[in-house]
Amino acid sequence: MMKVVETFVSINGEGAHAGELAAFIRFKGCNLCCSYCDTKWANLPDANASEMSVQEISEYVKETGVHNVTLTGGEPMLQKEIGALAQRLVSDGCRVEIETNGSVSLENLANAEKRPVFTMDYKLPDSGMEDRMCLTNFGLLKEKDTVKFVAGSIRDLERAKEIIERYGLIGRCHIYLSPVFGRIQPADMVEFMIRHKLNGVRLQLQLHKFIWHPDTRGV
Repeated sequence: MMKVVETFVSINGEGAHAGELAAFIRFKGCNLCCSYCDTKWANLPDANASEMSVQEISEYVKETGVHNVTLTGGEPMLQKEIGALAQRLVSDGCRVEIETNGSVSLENLANAEKRPVFTMDYKLPDSGMEDRMCLTNFGLLKEKDTVKFVAGSIRDLERAKEIIERYGLIGRCHIYLSPVFGRIQPADMVEFMIRHKLNGVRLQLQLHKFIWHPDTRGV
């Protein structure tokens, strides 16, 4: 059984399929505590959660009629049955995206026959969690995967540039820079990209935070 704090249909707010409809499954619990986390409520020990089986989640997704599925959290890779769920949903004809914080090995799922797509964070210095990153994950990423750098300062952007270059990410996968909402101006990030000629890197704003209030759940 898997601990699910909410299910809903909305648009993907970020990633390669931003703006497209997706069925979201948000799982309870996370092994990190980032300074800017906007879903801390889902990580609390007393957060309300429903116990759902792989079958029940699969049936829910079918009922939505939506083919993009985003497994998020919290940290979905902490769920013991996440692999079985991803395989089931892919078999059902879904495009499955796992949003992961970058601290948990992706090896088993990355090498699966029915492979999901990963949107993996690299936690920059301002997050307070950079030392928890699982760096071997970079070698498992493929063209349809994404590495997302959430930046709160120019220092964060400088570190993102260093990581992108060190691990040869340009051309390996999608690369996104995203601002910590309210902490850094997107215009300053664009200027940084221009100054450093960051070809192959995209700036992305979280669409849902502009459509709805930033604290709104279920969107």
